[in-house]
Amino acid sequence: MPPIRNQIIAERLYDTLLLDQRSVMMRMLSGPKVTQMIKVLACAIAAATASMLMAGSANADESAFLKTLAGNWSGKGTVKVRTNAPTLKVTCRFKSDANAGSLALNGRCTSLAIFSRVISANLRASGETYTGSYVGAGTGTAGLGGKRAGNAINLAIKWAKEVNGDRRAQMTIEKTGASGMRLTTVDTDPATGRSVVTSRIELRRS
Repeated sequence: MPPIRNQIIAERLYDTLLLDQRSVMMRMLSGPKVTQMIKVLACAIAAATASMLMAGSANADESAFLKTLAGNWSGKGTVKVRTNAPTLKVTCRFKSDANAGSLALNGRCTSLAIFSRVISANLRASGETYTGSYVGAGTGTAGLGGKRAGNAINLAIKWAKEVNGDRRAQMTIEKTGASGMRLTTVDTDPATGRSVVTSRIELRRS
């Protein structure tokens, strides 16, 4: 058989095989299982994209909120060293450093010559969830964990040692008005089981 004829036959055979492969691929891609897989993949991509957008929005919201707490603060309030102790009137000064994902609040509260205590709270934000540490009860560094609701960060305290009969209490760091901040701690009286405000400090930006 002449070489040219052989080449023509080979080319036609190749074209036929190529068309058959394309036909098979089209049938495979148009099957119900493949269609379902494509739908599932599209939904997964859409969900992942939405999650990333929501996370970015949440982080942006926390950044804006935390920046409103930055600066120098001073004010007055009350402190109870323990739930059954007398209430002391205190004067406090704080410096607050905040960035896109964290808050560092450091200061001191005093009451004449009978009470002086360093108080600090260091928090890191992941969306509206906060974790960190607190010093202020005189028992070492306590753990903090909670979430923000509106203008308030509500935190559970886990003391380093027992305070008022257990190692649990609550803290709220709240933005009040355009230039105010309120710090509140609440503990349970072991004798009565009632919640007692152990500190409430009203601060103004100075």
